[in-house]
Amino acid sequence: MTASSTPTSLGAGQVLAGVPVVPGVRYAPVIRPGRRPAIDDLDPGGEVADAERDAEAARFTAAAATVAGRLRERAARATGAASEVLAATAMLAQDRAWLGAAEKRVREGAPAVRATAEAVAQFVDLFTQLGGLMAERVTDLRDIRDRVVAELSGLPEPGVPVPSHPAILCAEDLAPADTAGLDPALIVGLATALGGPTSHTAIIARQLGIPCVVAVHGLDEVVAGTDVLIDGTQGTVTITPDAEEAAAVVRSAEEAAAAMAGWTGPGATADGHPVSILANVQDGSAARAARETPAEGIGLFRTELCFLNRDTEPTVDEQASIYAEVLDAFAGCKVVIRTLDAGSDKPLKFVGHPDEANPALGVRGIRIEAIHPDVLERQLDAIAAAAAHTGNAPWVMAPMIATPEEAKRFAERARQRDLVPGVMIEIPAAALLADRILEHVDFLSIGTNDLAQYTMAADRMSAELATLTDPWQPGVLALVAQTARAGAGAGKPVGVCGEAAADPMLACVLTGLGVTSLSAAAAAVTGVGAKLASVTLQQCREAADAVLTTASAAEARAAALAVLG
Repeated sequence: MTASSTPTSLGAGQVLAGVPVVPGVRYAPVIRPGRRPAIDDLDPGGEVADAERDAEAARFTAAAATVAGRLRERAARATGAASEVLAATAMLAQDRAWLGAAEKRVREGAPAVRATAEAVAQFVDLFTQLGGLMAERVTDLRDIRDRVVAELSGLPEPGVPVPSHPAILCAEDLAPADTAGLDPALIVGLATALGGPTSHTAIIARQLGIPCVVAVHGLDEVVAGTDVLIDGTQGTVTITPDAEEAAAVVRSAEEAAAAMAGWTGPGATADGHPVSILANVQDGSAARAARETPAEGIGLFRTELCFLNRDTEPTVDEQASIYAEVLDAFAGCKVVIRTLDAGSDKPLKFVGHPDEANPALGVRGIRIEAIHPDVLERQLDAIAAAAAHTGNAPWVMAPMIATPEEAKRFAERARQRDLVPGVMIEIPAAALLADRILEHVDFLSIGTNDLAQYTMAADRMSAELATLTDPWQPGVLALVAQTARAGAGAGKPVGVCGEAAADPMLACVLTGLGVTSLSAAAAAVTGVGAKLASVTLQQCREAADAVLTTASAAEARAAALAVLG
């Protein structure tokens, strides 16, 4: 179903290239997000009279609280990654630093609209200078600004319009609050000019199963109403293609998807080599949804959600109740729980994170334990309590491990509670020393999102650097191969739980490298399992060997495609 194409400066049949994120092919007209508030037009000008400044400050505080409340409500209704990023955005909306900066401006005489814009601009500059994960919050900050300004001005909340027919959403970038609310039945494709393969937009699109391409050069020239063909496998957006040819391409893709949809597990190659296909979840609701897929267990249970947006640390009993929901959903199955991965772009109110020049390289993940060891102790107690209550003994792994000594200390504490210890491989040093880390733990899980960022020294949110953070980068895959070899040598499992595991073609390459399990968003489980079932272990190994000889992500994809089809 298409609409008449609106004229565009791009020629018919022109192909725009980007970074593929979620596979799938769709053909539909473009829609674009609604206009954000025109802040300059909404600023009343002048200064607020002294006698009215308290009231103006109260009006600002109430507007910010309303926006934060709406975001929290959406987080409560959402599941999985969407819930987590909405909760983090709600926390940012109530961050004392920017709120204090805005209120200070109001009390100096600036109208609330102007104070909001100026305070956000101050922190956008700061976050941009800090780079890394903090730079990812710039889009969130601007989104919060626009929502607060709209609330102050009595305007409708900004966001993505609901189309009357299936459409492909094209935008410069999308805030988590916009992406999380998309209806996959109406928004059938998603393309952004900014962002990277591990941005919040990409992660939520993958959870929703919406074909997605990011970092698309020239996308800003595509106007609403233009018919486009989006290919989330190739990473392309074709402008006003021949309608019959586009429809044929979509039919072919849908037939292939329908054939894959019949896969029911368990995970294995065509010649019977077993590879566990697992799901990534954030809470009990997401785990119950994942149970409806052929996932054999949980390869990554992110525990941050119960810690975010709280003034105080959740009690052991509160945590245990949340963990038990996931263990119950996959009773008798493998469940891997990652301990708290906070810090950087996910600060905790009750921890008191230090001010850092580069938070992405600072106190985050397991490093918080050095400052607040009791937080980890209580979390491990809660996990052990949930295990005892449900009778399902989980594996437990620590994030941001850099040295064998860190792995040893974590393993000792986990084993004291009869938990199976493992660690995340996200830092290149850990991949290089994987054999020595495995002397202390029982398994490894490779987080390809951060491994790519740290290996390539590239901000995950930078559109200019999106090809560097692509998990197909040969340098990243070489570290995956080294880690998998260490696991094979020690006779211990090595999984992948980053977004790379959601790419069916890359999943085959990872299997060829020696990875023993793949954990992805629930929406990707069937596609990954079906693709793996269509190829032999020898093909996977040949594809892996071919990829490791390439010099770029594009070459790596082409080399794998030549072997795997």
